Amino acid sequence: MPEPIDLNQLKLNQLKRGEARELRGVTLAGADLPAVVLEGADLAGADLAGADLSGAVLHCELWGASLMGAGLAAADLRGANLRGANLMSARLRQASLAGASLAGASLAGADLAGADLTSADLRGAGLRAVNLTGANLAGADLSGADLSGANLEEANLAGAQLRGTLFTGANLLCANLSGIEPQWADWRGACLTGTQLDGTPG
Repeated sequence: MPEPIDLNQLKLNQLKRGEARELRGVTLAGADLPAVVLEGADLAGADLAGADLSGAVLHCELWGASLMGAGLAAADLRGANLRGANLMSARLRQASLAGASLAGASLAGADLAGADLTSADLRGAGLRAVNLTGANLAGADLSGADLSGANLEEANLAGAQLRGTLFTGANLLCANLSGIEPQWADWRGACLTGTQLDGTPG
């Protein structure tokens, strides 16, 4: 197996100008890339742990990439392929992930407050203890996802798919749960005050 590419300064400058495309497995841990624009780039398996990608436009392949602890506040990831990616403790406040594929991704401890996840594919995603305060998950597929201990206060889950979803110990205070099928999810110990399920035994 070839060693991961160690990006030199020239390559980094090319990336910042949006010229780089084939970056599969590239090492960019801790890189300073705010507002970078990557349209159609292939960053599958890339190491972007701790990188600053705030305000970046990332309409690209990121499946299996490491974005642990990365700064992605207000980043545009609409339609991005993040299947199996590691986004643990990533900072994604106000990020746009509408229609993104996050199936099997690890997002434990990530900050997604105010993020747009409408119609996102989150099947089997690890979302333990994530901050989804005020996030928009309308129409998202959360089947098999683990949101144990997550904060979903005032989040919008209208019409979300919740087959086998775990909400054990989660905070859903005043969340919008209209149009869901609650019988398929595990709500044990969850706070459902102010929701359509208020009064449902936890």
